[in-house]
Amino acid sequence: MSAAKPAAKPAAKSAGKGTVTVRQTRSAIGNKPKTRGTLRALGLRKIGDINVLPDRPEIRGMIARVPHLIEVTEN
Repeated sequence: MSAAKPAAKPAAKSAGKGTVTVRQTRSAIGNKPKTRGTLRALGLRKIGDINVLPDRPEIRGMIARVPHLIEVTEN
């Protein structure tokens, strides 16, 4: 008794297909620890820092938490 495996679902976006450039424009001082942690997870430490990240839902979710502190450019 061998059951046929269902076909794999195609990924919405393939890894490495798109990137997002994130730049910190405002300070994290005075923000909640969770907000500061999100900036750190995005690879930003101080005003003017820039990081290029893959365009994935996890990254988009982090960006959505701190839009008032960053500038986003899609590549």
